[in-house]
Amino acid sequence: MPRYGMVIDQSRCIGCMACVVACKKENDVPDEHYRTRVVELVEGTFPKLRMELRPELCNHCSNAPCVYNCPTGASYKREDGIVMVNKKKCVGCKACIAACPYDARFVDPRTGAAHKCTLCEHRIKEGKEPACVTTCLSKARIFGDFGDPQSTVSKIKADKHIRVLIAEAGTKPFVFYLNPEPLA
Repeated sequence: MPRYGMVIDQSRCIGCMACVVACKKENDVPDEHYRTRVVELVEGTFPKLRMELRPELCNHCSNAPCVYNCPTGASYKREDGIVMVNKKKCVGCKACIAACPYDARFVDPRTGAAHKCTLCEHRIKEGKEPACVTTCLSKARIFGDFGDPQSTVSKIKADKHIRVLIAEAGTKPFVFYLNPEPLA
């Protein structure tokens, strides 16, 4: 069984926002909301500044608090690790939004249901990569199957210094970052 996820090489991200635009277009995301974003963090005092561009999205966690805090069972994790929302079961209570430490969900004002990144599961079914990956100009986003030890993402995870966001939350995310010195 595959275990889908992503590695993001922050040294390659140029902050062009092509991933954000592609995601919004591919998934019909409302104008005022995002399934993915690029956060710009700056530390230091001029002239000694350091900037980090950090693409963020749902982390498709193994221990997903959005899933176990959903009172209706609308939030669930597929066998391949993709965390989803069944819009027919969702009552818009926002328990999943409050539970997510990554601020990766919102309520779609058109449907009243929670909305989030699905790793473009409809594209995966067709043998394609997520829209944010295919449009990443600098190839900072690397999608793959962590269940396959020979996949690019598995090799990167085994060979490189990687980190996850908010490791102390215990969510066991499947979005990993190549960046040895995070700002926040």
